[in-house]
This record gives sequence, structure tokens and C-alpha cells, in this order.
Amino acid sequence: MLPDRAYRSPSSLVAGVLLLGIAAWLGGDALFVGHGRAPWLALATLLCAVPLVIAFTLRPVVLANDDRLRVRNPFRVVELPWGTVAGFRSGFSNEVVAESGAKYQLWSIPVSLRARKRANRAQMREAREASGIGGGGRTPLVPSGPTRAQTDQIMDDLGRLWEAREKADTSQGEVTVKWAYEIMAPAAAGAVLLAILLAVG
Repeated sequence: MLPDRAYRSPSSLVAGVLLLGIAAWLGGDALFVGHGRAPWLALATLLCAVPLVIAFTLRPVVLANDDRLRVRNPFRVVELPWGTVAGFRSGFSNEVVAESGAKYQLWSIPVSLRARKRANRAQMREAREASGIGGGGRTPLVPSGPTRAQTDQIMDDLGRLWEAREKADTSQGEVTVKWAYEIMAPAAAGAVLLAILLAVG
């Protein structure tokens, strides 16, 4: 069996690293230099904010191999053997649909409407050039690259893998969902601590 193919959002990773850097800079300054309640407020804010930043930027990933699809979203991990998948949907978000009818959003494969429009314009331009319309008699250009938005190409790849593997014996089983308590617990504790500090004044 081939190793998992991982699909992440590069922009989310960059944003996560930047946000964590800013949090460390500002929060660390308040923790070690602040006076009065400032260190406690900084600690509570960091305890609440850092897990959420990690959850929404660094944590999401879609892992696919010959047997199953593993979707790690901000607050839960969903494992779907290919035999339990009914299909994929792309609209304003990308989703995998289970045979039970449950839908799971693919956080690490966000839809970019701008990239989709740009790809559609490229397709139309290549079609015009191939047919000689508006080409001024020039030789049609050879496409310089893919004319599908990157996330749409990823969804196509996942769809092909599902179609190829859904009937395999090793691709059968049940959908499992696990909640990310390692993210939720510290964030909740930080929020409670922050609320208490603000209430006490």
C-alpha cells in the first residue's frame, strides 16, 4: 500500500505560522514584562487563542491512501473507508459525502472562487485559440499548464482514487469520528479563565 497522500492549504499554513509568531511576541511581552493582571490576562488569552489558531490553520489536512480517506478538521477527525464514500461535492466548500448521507467538509482543501474563475477564463481562451477564433490567423497556442483550479484538481484526484478503490476488500468498514479534545479542552479552559479575570475586574 502506498503511503498517505497529504493535502493541505499552503496559505493557511503561512497564516498560522504568522499568527503564532505575533501571539508569541505580544503574549510573551505581556507575560514577562507586564504588571498587575496583565500577565494573567495574557496567559488566559494565549491559552484560548493558540489552540484555535492551530486548529484552523495548521491542523487541517486530508490524508488519502488505497484503503481510506482521513479528514482532519479543526475539531474532529473523520475516517472513511472508500467503501463508505458516496461521492464528493464542490460548491462554496469541498465536501465528502458518506453512504449514510452525512457530509464532511474538507477544511484543508478550500474552494477558491477566484482561482476557479481564472481557470475557466483560461479554458475559454484555449478553446478560442484551438478553433482559430480571435487568433488573427496565428497557430493555436499549446496550453501552458493545467486549466483547472488547484483545489478542483485535488477533488478530481480524490474522486478517481475513490472510484478505483471503493470495491476493494481492504476499503470496507465503518465511518469513525473522533473529537479533538486536545484542542477543545485548553481553548475552553482559557476562555473560562479569561471570563473570570474580566468579571473580577
